[in-house]
Amino acid sequence: MKVLVVGGGGREHALVWKIAQSPRVKEIFCAPGNAGIASLARCVPIGAEDVRGLVEFARREKIDLTVVGPEAPLTLGIVDEFSAAGLAIFGPSARAAAIEGSKVFAKQLMAKYGIPTAGFAVFDDHAAARRYISEKGAPIVVKADGLAAGKGAVVCRTVEEALSAVEEIMVKGVFGEAGRRVVVEEFLEGEEASVLAFTDGETVIPMLPAQDHKQVYDGDRGPNTGGMGAYAPAPVCTPEVMRAVEEQILRPTVRAMAREGRPYRGVLYAGLMITPQGPKVLEFNARFGDPEAQPLLMLMASDLVEVMEAVLGGRLAETQVRWHEGAAVCVVLASGGYPGPYRKGFPISGLEEAASRHPGVVVFHAGTALAEGRVVTAGGRVLGVTARAESIEAAIAGAYAAVGEISFEGMHYRRDIGQKALQRKK
Repeated sequence: MKVLVVGGGGREHALVWKIAQSPRVKEIFCAPGNAGIASLARCVPIGAEDVRGLVEFARREKIDLTVVGPEAPLTLGIVDEFSAAGLAIFGPSARAAAIEGSKVFAKQLMAKYGIPTAGFAVFDDHAAARRYISEKGAPIVVKADGLAAGKGAVVCRTVEEALSAVEEIMVKGVFGEAGRRVVVEEFLEGEEASVLAFTDGETVIPMLPAQDHKQVYDGDRGPNTGGMGAYAPAPVCTPEVMRAVEEQILRPTVRAMAREGRPYRGVLYAGLMITPQGPKVLEFNARFGDPEAQPLLMLMASDLVEVMEAVLGGRLAETQVRWHEGAAVCVVLASGGYPGPYRKGFPISGLEEAASRHPGVVVFHAGTALAEGRVVTAGGRVLGVTARAESIEAAIAGAYAAVGEISFEGMHYRRDIGQKALQRKK
């Protein structure tokens, strides 16, 4: 079969890498792809948000299955357009993807159906938001309603920080249309985790729990990013916590979406805070996380294509998803200045050594391109160095040993990916 993967980041490289292992797959295309993906798939110069162009390409090439990586094309209705053209595509419809596309929609859905989350208020007037924050006090969280590349939530330790966040989002418009409305919510104490699940609209099969590292600097300091690294499984999600996540959050959310006339099929990502009172939802995403996809797909033993086809055929209840023993860790190498302004085009050295000298390591490309035969930087998050091993300790050691082989001008990365897992084992 022929498969098209939409997107060009680290998550999409991991998807292509995993899909390429399926004996059912004969040819993979990726739009637009990147320098690393090009070694496994045929990259085509069509943007991930060019829905019409993607439909035309899939028709012309007789693509059997399309897999959508990023959130933007999902909220634009790529699944609806492909389905209308009679093309098989994995992901939720635009109406279902609203669970990520609008934080207001997601919070109101959770409030209506009793799904555990932080208390909140919604504002489209910045003066009203400022008054509310001044009354409530801090710490408090300010979130842009729409898509903001994973950077739209600001945890504010003081009232001044929260007022400044409202000013940046609603008045200065740093996130554009995504910030016309904001959600202001209570600050939750606990440890964060990500639980992703496959669902065909009825059956829900959770993946291994993972933990992302959103802030740019060690010790969870600095501004939010798209994610500086991740690992799985996350020990904060004990078997008891995972039962609660499945029974109180994932299944009720899929049922709620069906009742709202928005049946949800694809991957549902629950970003959670594991509080002393149990797991509560921070946000939902409508796709694989990035960088969580990298360790999760390395740990997945089942054929991803078969699982996706079971989702599309409503046969997930008949499917088992198997996982390798051990753990996997992804360390993101970023451009100097990220998540702020950064320069591109710097040559990357050590890629072959990182992969060949370190067993169990895959270097997933995110923001890379080819220039005059060399791989160069082309984005904020450049690479996701990912290692699978028999333990979290060994996976951390493997990932950082491979990181040591790689260099490019301005490269920076967190040195504490996975440390919370180690602390829980002490």
